[in-house]
Amino acid sequence: MFSSTLPPAFAPNLAVPICVIFNPAARGYKANRFRKFIELIGREAVLRSTSAPNSAVALAAAAVREGFDTIVAAGGDGTLNEVINGICSVPGGRAKTRLGILPVGTMNVFARELGLPLAVHAAWQTIQRGSEIWVDLAAAEFGTGGISQKRYFIQMAGAGLDARAIELVDFGTKKVVGPIAYVLAGLKALHSPQPKIRVKTAEVEIEGELVLLGNGRLYGGPFRVFPEATPFDGLLDVCVFPKANYGMLALCGPVLLATRKLPANAVRRFKANTVRLESAAHVPVEVDGEFAGQLPVTFTVETQTLRVIAP
Repeated sequence: MFSSTLPPAFAPNLAVPICVIFNPAARGYKANRFRKFIELIGREAVLRSTSAPNSAVALAAAAVREGFDTIVAAGGDGTLNEVINGICSVPGGRAKTRLGILPVGTMNVFARELGLPLAVHAAWQTIQRGSEIWVDLAAAEFGTGGISQKRYFIQMAGAGLDARAIELVDFGTKKVVGPIAYVLAGLKALHSPQPKIRVKTAEVEIEGELVLLGNGRLYGGPFRVFPEATPFDGLLDVCVFPKANYGMLALCGPVLLATRKLPANAVRRFKANTVRLESAAHVPVEVDGEFAGQLPVTFTVETQTLRVIAP
């Protein structure tokens, strides 16, 4: 049922305009519910299973070229990010195809942002009957040695401690304890000194040790790290932490857990359409919870350029 190959029965059939891209190795309660639901979905959509990291990019690009009206990312924020990048890799792909989401991953941050149902059956009904909206799409562009590489993201990005934690996550542990694996990795990352990051926009130039950028309000699940952010204004909300150490954790952790917001005095906040991050040291970058590269990087936003099915 979960073969990574594409049998003849799954060949493109545009009488069924929906293509569902899913991760057959996903774990957890939601993923198990999706497996039980897949037989019904298979009667109403073409199913494509991923076979390796980043394979959803190629699957989504192929689905755009084959003419599918709707491409559904069934998984977490990582699968969603890959599908978005696959759609964007095809010229005119965003105009040709709309994005659906079946949130069966660990965090499902963007699904929460849009208020999508987290139950599989309800999410599928939303895809079939939901309305269509246009949302902003952000990008991280890395350039070294004259070579430029762009990675799109839909919800959030970060440089410094949070990206280092993602690098350190043990995925065997993640399968067992879920989001707690990121907390454990973050504590491990705190043992090392955090390099300074230079943050530059047309109006701001400051330094910090951790930089988070939001295209929406939420980060790490239900936490409203960017309370004024919206994926409809053509801007990224930027949070710069002067320090990323145990003192910062002691200041922010209890408040974040109690209120789901950061304390007002913990970070420097501003909005920008273009943000440049640089450092003299090795500093990792993540987008939508996935490792993406190293500084330097330039973040930009394209206004209301991606079609998404929403409640």
